[in-house]
Amino acid sequence: MSHQVSIWRAAQLVGVARGVLQQQVRDGALVVNEGFVSTEALLRLYPGAELEESGMLERVTQIRDEAFGKRVRERLLPSQEVLAQRLFDQSQELADLRRHLQRYHALVIALQRRARERQAQFPDAPAWRELEREVTQGLAQALATESVDVLEVMDGMLKVMTAQVTVRPSGHQFLVEGHANLLQSGLHSGLKLNYGCANGTCGMCKVRVISGEVAKTQHFDYPLSEAEKAQGYTLMCCHTAASSELTLELLEARGPQDIAQQQLVGQVRAVSELGNDTRLLHLQTPRSHRLRFLAGQSVTLGWHQPVPGDVRNTLPVASCPCDDRNLQFFVCRDESDAFARHLFAGDIAPGAALTVLGPTGDFVLADGHRPLVFAACDAGFAPVKSLIEHALSLDSAPSLSLFWLATRPDGHFFSNLCRSWSQALDQFEYELVSDADRIQGAQQIAQAMRADLFDIDCDFYLAGPTDFVQTLHDELRGAGVPEAQIFATVL
Repeated sequence: MSHQVSIWRAAQLVGVARGVLQQQVRDGALVVNEGFVSTEALLRLYPGAELEESGMLERVTQIRDEAFGKRVRERLLPSQEVLAQRLFDQSQELADLRRHLQRYHALVIALQRRARERQAQFPDAPAWRELEREVTQGLAQALATESVDVLEVMDGMLKVMTAQVTVRPSGHQFLVEGHANLLQSGLHSGLKLNYGCANGTCGMCKVRVISGEVAKTQHFDYPLSEAEKAQGYTLMCCHTAASSELTLELLEARGPQDIAQQQLVGQVRAVSELGNDTRLLHLQTPRSHRLRFLAGQSVTLGWHQPVPGDVRNTLPVASCPCDDRNLQFFVCRDESDAFARHLFAGDIAPGAALTVLGPTGDFVLADGHRPLVFAACDAGFAPVKSLIEHALSLDSAPSLSLFWLATRPDGHFFSNLCRSWSQALDQFEYELVSDADRIQGAQQIAQAMRADLFDIDCDFYLAGPTDFVQTLHDELRGAGVPEAQIFATVL
């Protein structure tokens, strides 16, 4: 008997990106019924799917390895209380099914007995004999041992290990793993959630629980009213999913216009050399005041010099919004930029305090499920890196392609990251291009795109200097790409 699972869970079970399954739905290879697919259809598409091959199960078996014991338990296993609640819910569901099966079995036996009695009373009526035979054969088939639906077994185990959360009214879904709270899990899944302090003080992450159960993970000071408690409101930052399925009602940001301007003070954790002319600035925000931003946006950093006057620079955030405390920036050597001069001179060092004002910009991912193509020139890789990490969290794009132009020797300062993405992800590919002339480099990228991608309906994201962006934009438009599918930022 086929088992019904959501697209999100189906992608987990067969070990592919959710965007790949969604593409198969659009192509007609996979049928969706009210948001669910059958495990029978999944096994037809992925006949090699086996219990032992599940990436989730492979991670779970690492718990047996004492060298990884504690860390794996914290990341993969929920707390004892939450695990007990999920096991109890599943046991209750199993008990209900067993009780129903017992009742159906008793009903079939009674029908079989009644048919035999009628057959004895009316020996010349063949209908009663036929009915008794069909009931007996049907009962034998129902009690016979059948092959186990591997995906159904895996789904049952995943319901204990991870919880699936559905967001209303958007319909977005995300998973809760290990000891993570609802807010952390939603952000790591790429959702644009509303929050502030993330420690239970401000109440900005307040949501209503429509169905399912939550469990408290930490103390919070925000005072929920009795009316809010009665209506099922709770704080995402201080609760996790106690039941295997949870439905929440909340409002998500639709775009940059829904993200308020913020000002905070962060501390420099590290300044790392990525190349002779490139530095990685790692800034950490306070626990009680995190930066809410969208992937691809920028902020203004300010450093107060020992002498009067502030040194400021607006830089794109190079990290994913899912880790809102640890912000990354790529700073290039530029003698005309006071901020860069002080950073390269070592004046802005670990421990220094920087003001953060923002976010700004609308270079963000558009809604949709098209393949994504990114093109960056030198440090234009910063917002593109943020977008790619966000897209990977969303897991909704069938494929991601990166074209990165370097106009100087250390222009591909993070090529090892691109290589690791390519090795770990089937849906990611990249091409590194080098040319001292930005216009010629952009034309090379356009030629490479024409060879591989112009037969695909893609969204294109361009980041870099004006001439690079304009040249590539014109090339794409000349090749027939609609304006609405080209997104660009000039740095």
